[in-house]
Amino acid sequence: MSTSAPPSNRFERRRTETRRALVRAARQILAETGDTSASIQAIAERADVGFGSFYNHFDSKAELFEAAVVDALEEFGQNFDERLAGIDDPAELVAAGFRLSARMADSHPELMQVLRRRGLGHIHSDNGLVRRARRDLQVGIASGRFTPLDPTVALSVLGGTLLSLVELRFARPEVDGDDAAVNLAEMVLRMLGLPVDDAHKVARRPLPDLD
Repeated sequence: MSTSAPPSNRFERRRTETRRALVRAARQILAETGDTSASIQAIAERADVGFGSFYNHFDSKAELFEAAVVDALEEFGQNFDERLAGIDDPAELVAAGFRLSARMADSHPELMQVLRRRGLGHIHSDNGLVRRARRDLQVGIASGRFTPLDPTVALSVLGGTLLSLVELRFARPEVDGDDAAVNLAEMVLRMLGLPVDDAHKVARRPLPDLD
């Protein structure tokens, strides 16, 4: 669950925790089934909050589920910030991001199921990982590491390939996730303009400790 500054008093702390509980419940539902038809009563019961509390935070179920997706995407981005902080090369960040995502299907299954089911609609949002990916693309283009190209199109390539990898990890668990991630990362780096040999090497550089 993504984090923010702690509230300053008891009322705000309780209010914040109630909202977090509702978002957690919605994330669980999205991860388990992707079905958003659950009643508000059922969501409130899962969150262990009163029915009336729902409308203190959200106007509709659609708003809640959207908040749950945004929350998951921000947590995903924070994981990248924490685990890949020592990498400066934008090409290496792209490759490491794919490999980390493949591993997170095992270490963060709920989070990755939400991404799997709802990520496509957020590829061009300004939330979570997308904001970070756009930044890395811009750095790579400005530095000459990547071929000059439309960042929006490049973002489609990155996002679509990442979602395909996540789908592969869940639909075909017998496939070696690390190997698939490395190969996909190499393909994407070549599409971004890296020479063949360079893309091959960058995609296979040692990863930081991800455990």
